[in-house]
Amino acid sequence: MLKKAGCTVYKEGANHTLWYSPLTGKIFPVGRHKTEDVRTGTLKSIMRDAGL
Repeated sequence: MLKKAGCTVYKEGANHTLWYSPLTGKIFPVGRHKTEDVRTGTLKSIMRDAGL
């Protein structure tokens, strides 16, 4: 979904990937915790920062 919106990977961290959104000009983290579901508030924050 992020790639479809034009977002690109900015940097890989230990537990998070930093993404860049050309729509908002923001760099934002997205977790890579396979055992946890993404909380609703966290998902809304990611979507807002991505411009979705």
